[in-house]
Amino acid sequence: MGQTDLSEPLGRDGGWAEAEPPCTNAAFAELPVRPYDLLTVAVCRTLAALWHALGLRQAAGMLRHYLGATGTPRRVDAEALLALPAVRAAADEQLRRWREEALRRWNAGPRAPAAYPADSGWRDALITRRVSPDWWLALRCVEFRLTGTVRVAADGSIVIDYRFAVAKSWNFDRGKSECGVPFAPFARLHETGLAREFTVTGEAFGHA
Repeated sequence: MGQTDLSEPLGRDGGWAEAEPPCTNAAFAELPVRPYDLLTVAVCRTLAALWHALGLRQAAGMLRHYLGATGTPRRVDAEALLALPAVRAAADEQLRRWREEALRRWNAGPRAPAAYPADSGWRDALITRRVSPDWWLALRCVEFRLTGTVRVAADGSIVIDYRFAVAKSWNFDRGKSECGVPFAPFARLHETGLAREFTVTGEAFGHA
């Protein structure tokens, strides 16, 4: 039988203990509604319909959920996210680190079959327009965490079972912009109660 290493998980350094906190916009429905806020809502609804017609279903769904003002979490297809080259590369880098660290610990011990817990901590991966226009509009950046177990056999071969988790605050940060479009008018929709920020979640499992 193998032994389980109960020391510090592999790959933890450099990751965050918690997913990034929500931005520091004003609280939900804290500000009064102005006429231009209603115009912004109309623009967003038109934009969501246009994105849906163009096949940008993830982006349209996120924006509609924001306009729904429920604030409830929205689950995404984590397997589809993990299949994006930028996200897959970030995850594979963590798996590579796990393998290296596990083999280093295994070589320092009796070289018997062993299992090591692993945890990347929360990290992020940038999604660009080239990677996926739909996911770029939907998220722009994804916060993820890999947790799992790295098993080293008696001959030094390695297998990994892991969980890929997603947790991202979906909002518009005041003071930021994209393609020259400021986010402040869209942030006001949350601040006036016409829309509401929410958390994006999801999970997928893998074997490597």
